[in-house]
Amino acid sequence: MHISDMLAEAERSKQPKFSFEFFPPKTAQGVQNLYDRMDRMHGLGPSFIDITWGAGGRLASLTCEMVNVAQTQYGLETCMHLTCTDMGKEKVDDALRNAYKAGCTNILALRGDPPREQEKWEATEGGFQYAKDLVKYIRQTYGNHFDIGVAGYPEGCDDQDDPELLLDHLKEKVDAGATFIVTQMFYDVDNFLTWVSKVKAKGVTIPIIPGIMPINTYASFLRRCNHMGCGIPPKWSEALEQVKNDDAAVRSIGTGLVAEMCRKILNSGLIHHLHFYTMNLAQATRMVLDELELTPSDERQLKKPLPWRQSLGLGRREEDVRPIFWKNRNKSYVARTQDWDEFPNGRWGDSRSPAFGELDAYGIGLKGTNEQNRKLWGEPTSIKEIADIFVKYLENGVESLPWSEAPITSEADAIKPDLISLNRRGFLTINSQPAVDGVKSSDPVYGWGPTNGYVYQKAYLELLVSPKLMDELVRRIERDPDLTYYAVNKAGNLKSNSPGEGPNAVTWGVFPGKEIVQPTIVETISFLAWKDEAFRLGMDWAHCYSALSPSRQLIENTMETWYLVNIVHNDFHQTHGLFPLFAGLSVEDIDKPFEVEHTNGVNGTKLGGVENIPLVNGEAPKA
Repeated sequence: MHISDMLAEAERSKQPKFSFEFFPPKTAQGVQNLYDRMDRMHGLGPSFIDITWGAGGRLASLTCEMVNVAQTQYGLETCMHLTCTDMGKEKVDDALRNAYKAGCTNILALRGDPPREQEKWEATEGGFQYAKDLVKYIRQTYGNHFDIGVAGYPEGCDDQDDPELLLDHLKEKVDAGATFIVTQMFYDVDNFLTWVSKVKAKGVTIPIIPGIMPINTYASFLRRCNHMGCGIPPKWSEALEQVKNDDAAVRSIGTGLVAEMCRKILNSGLIHHLHFYTMNLAQATRMVLDELELTPSDERQLKKPLPWRQSLGLGRREEDVRPIFWKNRNKSYVARTQDWDEFPNGRWGDSRSPAFGELDAYGIGLKGTNEQNRKLWGEPTSIKEIADIFVKYLENGVESLPWSEAPITSEADAIKPDLISLNRRGFLTINSQPAVDGVKSSDPVYGWGPTNGYVYQKAYLELLVSPKLMDELVRRIERDPDLTYYAVNKAGNLKSNSPGEGPNAVTWGVFPGKEIVQPTIVETISFLAWKDEAFRLGMDWAHCYSALSPSRQLIENTMETWYLVNIVHNDFHQTHGLFPLFAGLSVEDIDKPFEVEHTNGVNGTKLGGVENIPLVNGEAPKA
């Protein structure tokens, strides 16, 4: 979606919006940590993010990679910075091609700063002299595919302090094809609003987005102001100087000052969108948004078009069907289907596709380091202790499970007591949803799709079941004609009463004047593909512990012997219709510590087992 369209919608609705800027980190671990932060900040509801251009080889490639990941895996509408610095025409073409392939539709075209070894800016041979030249080239080459933003300077820039000349240059960039303006950071709001009026007087009518820099520490505040030539209002200097050695106080006072500035900007009626320079940090930005009451709340619902996070990759924007098994594993699903030949029609095709990704795709395995995961989930030594981890997840005591990357949503509130009871009896619930009979799609819990329709869904459970309970559970399921199920163990032994291999829609929406949308389904082939991933994640968890650890052997044994089961109650009128199925059932000796196998004493190798080889990105060990 074009940023100019988002800005027009914000102006029409009189509901202010916001966006975030991130930059490419210098280390691999920093990149992964930033992806995790971007994923969490997605929950604040930004209209888009932008990613700065890393001039040069590796950082430039990293910008393109981050745009692709943000668009395709995290479903974040992304604007890619592109500068003229160190960029000949060939490199510009490569960057634009990568952005296009990632599904990106927004570019911020900048001249850029000179390399550190140069005193003044010079164009690269065969490159572009000014941002307006870059804007013109993008427009000529890609037509209207890209919305093109340009920089605005309310307080001048480092090599030009003539305000009238800067306004003339801005007008030239707009005339070349720019469609929105993003300003440098500032704190003098009166000067900014005066500048906006001058821009409009020049005949520039495209929307202006003010760049907002939250305040983290006093030292960083001064450093950035000095670097950008940003004026500091006397009131701000006086307030912050008094607490400059207290970072918490600086952040608190700075939040109030920045929020007050933002309110004045929004109340002017000239601006309807705020762009936050996050510096890859979350807390200070979140504090300002909280102060402005712009974060999601009961009054300000975060709307989602579907019950799972959409990918915005090229050809994926029309996707509206997904197997429910990947509802909480967006990244791995996108990675496995990105080259799927049947995919771009937006419908769930036949998962026998030869391009359905194998498990060696990057990102399929468990996230986090072994140490982080041990700290998150502890060191269980019995089924009860594993079950306690699942109960903590349901009670928001831990934010993720190996099979679910995000905290549990409010959708589960209606059945949460039942889920807690199941887990305490040793049924480990990986995924669930209550039945819903015609809830308005604008409801806070089921707020996906247009607001003039209705959401329906069948009760659904996906869980790990011990082999001793599996047979009894199957007998009970097959006595109830409303229930369908699939059950499979790690070895691939499949049990099911499904009448065929076709899909069973477990969620759907009905909207006036539109066909029915069925965004989550269950079907045989996709379940078997998910089975490999699900047991792999469990084994990844086991391999967070040493080979001699009771935790490792307990989790490995569970993965080797238990069944992965999904059950659908096909009468969507019955919210709790699944839970009587489990009445009186519980795992035998649930709190009995697992008996550790003996080893042969050679490198911690179990008799008949595999060596204590740690997993690398979820790679299976060699026997």
